[in-house]
Amino acid sequence: MTQPAQQQDVPGTQSAMTPRPDCGETSYRGSGRLVGKAAIITGGDSGIGRAAAIAYAREGADVLISYLNEHDDAKETARYVEDAGRKAVLVAGDVSSSQHCKDIVAKAVEEFGKVDILVNNAAFQMSHESLDEIPDDEWEYTFATNISAFFYLAKAAVPHMQPGSSIIGSSSVNSDMPSPTLAPYAATKAAIANFCASLAQMLGEKGIRVNSVAPGPIWTPLIPATMPPEKVEKFGQDTPLGRPGQPAELAPVYVLLASDEGSYISGARVAVTGGRPIL
Repeated sequence: MTQPAQQQDVPGTQSAMTPRPDCGETSYRGSGRLVGKAAIITGGDSGIGRAAAIAYAREGADVLISYLNEHDDAKETARYVEDAGRKAVLVAGDVSSSQHCKDIVAKAVEEFGKVDILVNNAAFQMSHESLDEIPDDEWEYTFATNISAFFYLAKAAVPHMQPGSSIIGSSSVNSDMPSPTLAPYAATKAAIANFCASLAQMLGEKGIRVNSVAPGPIWTPLIPATMPPEKVEKFGQDTPLGRPGQPAELAPVYVLLASDEGSYISGARVAVTGGRPIL
């Protein structure tokens, strides 16, 4: 797949992308892997979050979709969840706020009575060619959104989780092969992988599994919203598979890690990178 040069304002919307990402809307088929489970997915309005929400719903889970302000995208994702016969709960707001993270979990407990799956997926990035170009407040916001939110969400969710529950962090190939133009983002993605490894050991005695997924270049609204058009045009072409991945290609991994089929997978970092190695 190739994509034309394009630019959007942050945080970007899926409906404005050319071509539109494939989140499994027409292709994902469930087989009952998550029946009766309740999931929180941050950044669930589009991209990888939408793909996970669609897959989880079609596998039988109710889903709380946390998002910033992309209301149309979020409502569309909710429709896919409801069309699968599951409950969709929308919560708008900025996960860089610790209180908002606590409110997300409280809403899930209010609506579902429990939390079985927490997917920390919301992320912010911006491209910069030099250190001097990175504003201090942008550095702080990137960390607050990508890794501090994960801490607040996990801390709030764990008391409502039972043995067999699952926490999944969206890391990145940048955790292992950091791009110099995405330095703040790459640092947070390494922190997510590390935090997941710590949590897997800390929460093992509670029967809660914790893993991270390390996507490579995936075609999501974050790309045209945070990269210059000339980089968007070539996005993903430098992978061994020669193309960016689609969000739908991540969904099966998020399902496995959330399901009872992954009952002995904890402390793992699963690479979905189009051939870029994570060793």
